[in-house]
Amino acid sequence: MRALIHPTFGAPEDVLTVEDRPVPEPGPGQVRLRIVLSPIHNHDLWTVRGTYGFKPELPAASGTEALGVVDALGDGVDTLAVGQRVATGGTFGAWAEYIVANAAGLIPVPDSLPDESAAQLVSMPFSTMTLLQFLDVEEGDWIVQNAANGAVGRMLAQLGAARGINVLGLVRRSAGVEELRAQGIENVIATDQDDWREQAEALTGGAAIVAGVDSVGGAAAGQVLSLIAEGGTLVAFGAMDSPTMEIASSDVIFKQATVKGFWGSKVIPALDPAERSALFGELFQRVGDGTLTLPVSGVFDAADIADAVRASGTPGRVGKVLLRF
Repeated sequence: MRALIHPTFGAPEDVLTVEDRPVPEPGPGQVRLRIVLSPIHNHDLWTVRGTYGFKPELPAASGTEALGVVDALGDGVDTLAVGQRVATGGTFGAWAEYIVANAAGLIPVPDSLPDESAAQLVSMPFSTMTLLQFLDVEEGDWIVQNAANGAVGRMLAQLGAARGINVLGLVRRSAGVEELRAQGIENVIATDQDDWREQAEALTGGAAIVAGVDSVGGAAAGQVLSLIAEGGTLVAFGAMDSPTMEIASSDVIFKQATVKGFWGSKVIPALDPAERSALFGELFQRVGDGTLTLPVSGVFDAADIADAVRASGTPGRVGKVLLRF
């Protein structure tokens, strides 16, 4: 079978290559999946570079999320059937024609969901839904986020609106405001405008912003914290620009702010099973009725991984880049 492997850590477009590997056999409690589509996420690329929280042993497989079709059942698996479509968001080595995964962690996909949506259900949409839960906000509350025109930013705005939560979005360029408005996402301001703080005050009507999400790092983290009200919470979700958060001590001290991190790999497994099931049910509903949109910017054959990685890094890209095996 074909699999994307990297013998060293480095730039993904340089070190990832397609290699021929043995087709794996499922053990007890496992199934083998034939992979249909798999998205490229930032954390996948950081892992290949060797800069993520998880560092695999070399030579290493790659990829973590995929839509697959159950191809074979291991001993003791009676909850899934051969031929069934399932999604996985936490199976390392997903960039391959076949993978083995624990049956208990797989999500059966409704027939109504197209492959392109089903392939990207877990890592970003479900993490975003869990993030919204993690913020512990209620209907009518205001939250703020940067990277509002990123995949998570768009989804958080859509999910927040569906739940009656007001989401103020920050983008770094004025063109991003119009791009989001074209998608039906409002309450966005560009921090390249001198009066962006005044714009934020006008949009919220002076209401307290109880929580903020930083996906950028660097000075952008401090911008988010500066808008949060006394007693509010800043959540570090990502670090697209810098691994260091630049936040003002005065904001932390005088606002009595809480700063904490969100890592889906830790938060999602800790969810109560009933809560996890309810959140997935809501996710299927939101995607199915169009409340939550999951655009795709391109589909590439695994052999064209270098082009796919470059496409994934295109500024202003809307939608995920998917790999086909």
